[in-house]
Amino acid sequence: ECVEEPLSGKMDELKSTVKFQLKKVLCMCVAVGHVNMEHGECVDNLKLAINFLVSLLKKNWQNVKSLHIKTTMGKPQRIY
Repeated sequence: ECVEEPLSGKMDELKSTVKFQLKKVLCMCVAVGHVNMEHGECVDNLKLAINFLVSLLKKNWQNVKSLHIKTTMGKPQRIY
C-alpha cells in the first residue's frame, strides 16, 4: 500500500532545498534566505550553505578565494 505525503509538504521541502552544481566555474550564486526570515535563521542558513559547499570542494577552504553576501538591492559584502 502506497502512503502519499501531502503535496503542500513536498512543495515546502523543495522550496527550502539548495542545490549546488559544481562545475569548472569561478563564481557561484545561491539563495540562503528571504525577507520574512528572522536574522538568526538567515545566519544559520548561510553558515550551513557555506560549510556544505566547502565540504564539496577537493581541498576544502584552500579552494576558496573569497566569499561575498548580497541582498537583493544591496551592495555585496565580503565575508571571507
